[in-house]
Amino acid sequence: MLARGFALGLLGTALLAAPAGAAVTVKDPPGPVPDATHIPFTLPKDIQWHGDPARSMSASLYGSPSKPGPYAVLIKWMPGAFSKPHFHDRVRHIYVVSGTWWVSSSTTYDENLTYPMHAGTVVTDVAGTVHWDGARSGEKEPAVILLAGIGPVKTVMVDQSGKPLPGQ
Repeated sequence: MLARGFALGLLGTALLAAPAGAAVTVKDPPGPVPDATHIPFTLPKDIQWHGDPARSMSASLYGSPSKPGPYAVLIKWMPGAFSKPHFHDRVRHIYVVSGTWWVSSSTTYDENLTYPMHAGTVVTDVAGTVHWDGARSGEKEPAVILLAGIGPVKTVMVDQSGKPLPGQ
């Protein structure tokens, strides 16, 4: 109910903000670049990606999964790259930005067991539950996901019975 009221409040604010008769279209020239002290932004070409361009890369939007507090990270899974079965000690929330992200809740690593999550899908990694993920070979584009949560988060790799691997 709170979320619904919040969303309706935002909708009401947005409706009040647009003056009657404003009919600017994409064919009209853009306005001035927003003041960066009011609306800081990063263009896609300027996002700093880190990792292995042949497997997966990540870009921190804010915070860090290894530090206390909220964080959001973009992860780009290249076709044919997957993680191995694991779990996290905290809940994490995912939005599939583009491509198809393939996931499994099996403790057995077999890519035939993965299920497609298409762009626009919202997923939750439930704390303490085994999963693994990536992008199947043959995909035309990488799977890009937005992952958000509260850090620090611990990732624990598991064996085929779902038990933590030694040293975890």
